[in-house]
Order: sequence, then structure tokens, then C-alpha cells
Amino acid sequence: MSNEIARIGIVTVSDRASAGVYEDLGGPAIKDFLTTHLTNEWIAVSRVVPDEVAAVSGALIELADSENCCLIVTTGGTGPALRDITPEATEAVCTKMMPGFGELMRQVSLLVVPTAILSRQTAGIRGSSLIVNLPGKPSSIAECLTAVMPAIPYCVDLIGGAHIEVGGGLNAFRPKQK
Repeated sequence: MSNEIARIGIVTVSDRASAGVYEDLGGPAIKDFLTTHLTNEWIAVSRVVPDEVAAVSGALIELADSENCCLIVTTGGTGPALRDITPEATEAVCTKMMPGFGELMRQVSLLVVPTAILSRQTAGIRGSSLIVNLPGKPSSIAECLTAVMPAIPYCVDLIGGAHIEVGGGLNAFRPKQK
């Protein structure tokens, strides 16, 4: 377990937001959620990139390898549209995939909207970074993070990332110490 200040990457994947056509709402929604639910000190490292595999993969590699983010959360690019490539970019840079994250997020989202089955969120590990793909809709961000946040701190512990503590109405699971 690392005692350093947690660095958390926030990546908005959007052609229009990256071009300045409209305001990024997804990245700030992630930051607001984390600010509410993380109780330890942490630093946000944000990026806004277009829906291009090289741009998304490059941002993920930079945040994991150079910025040393223990957690990287993406928003956008997880649907079935031709330009939705975030899961492919994530898989391209990860050494291990964590499909349970996407399965749980879809299950929770299906309780709200029947089209959640079209979402392709996933998660994976690159070095000591956990990368989690979220949908682009700000209201979906909170529901998906609420579902998976109980598992994120322990996963980050297991891969050697900075320690994360959760509160604000959420509890993280960690096995009892002997």
C-alpha cells in the first residue's frame, strides 16, 4: 500500500468538447462525485480528447505512466456509434481487463433505462493504474460510480496504487486484517 497523495485521472472523450463546440459536463461530474465521496487527499489530472483511439490511448498511457494516476476514470465513447472507441482504446493499453466493472454498471443502468444494454463500459489495469470507462451522460456517471466505487479502493491497493478512502455515504470493501 502506498502512502502518497492519490492522483486520479479524469478523461472526457468527446469530439465536440475537445474542439470547444460545447462545454465538458462529464469530466466535472466525475470530479464532483469524487470530491463528495473520497475522504483522503487527492489530485485531479484532467484531459479532454477527441473520439480517436490514438488520442484516448495516448491520454491513458500518459496518465498511468507519466502522471502516476492510481485511478483513471473516462467518460464518453462507450456506445455503439462508429466514433465510440473508448473501450477499444482502453483494451489496447491495459495488461489485464476487469469485465466485472462493466457488467455491474450495465446492470445498474438497466434499472433506469432499457438502452443501457448498448453501453460498452469496461475497466482494465495498466501498471498500478485502474482505468474505468463510464458513459458520457452526467447522471449516468454518478449511478455507475456509486455501483463500482465499493470495489475500487481495494483493487487499487492490490495493484500497488496510492491509498484511496471512501466516505460520503459509500463504503469501500477491504478484507479484515489478521
